[in-house]
Amino acid sequence: MAHTLSALKRIRQSEKRRLVNKSNKSAMKTYIKKYMAALESGAENTEALLKQAVKVIYKTASKGAIHKNQAARKVSRLTMRYNKAKAAN
Repeated sequence: MAHTLSALKRIRQSEKRRLVNKSNKSAMKTYIKKYMAALESGAENTEALLKQAVKVIYKTASKGAIHKNQAARKVSRLTMRYNKAKAAN
């Protein structure tokens, strides 16, 4: 256990950041799941859901919860799935 005041403060700050990051990641995953479900069911609003998911993914990356390359990879894969589904219809 930390003894100095600065180390104790760092522990408190780290815990706050961990919870914020967890919340941001969870929201991102929720948007991705909504999009994937709509894509699987062939819903009409898939393009709007893709735009929302992309926005949230990049927002999560800008806050530092995920790396920018991971965000780009996720967006690329979601877009590929959208294009593949669109071509199939």
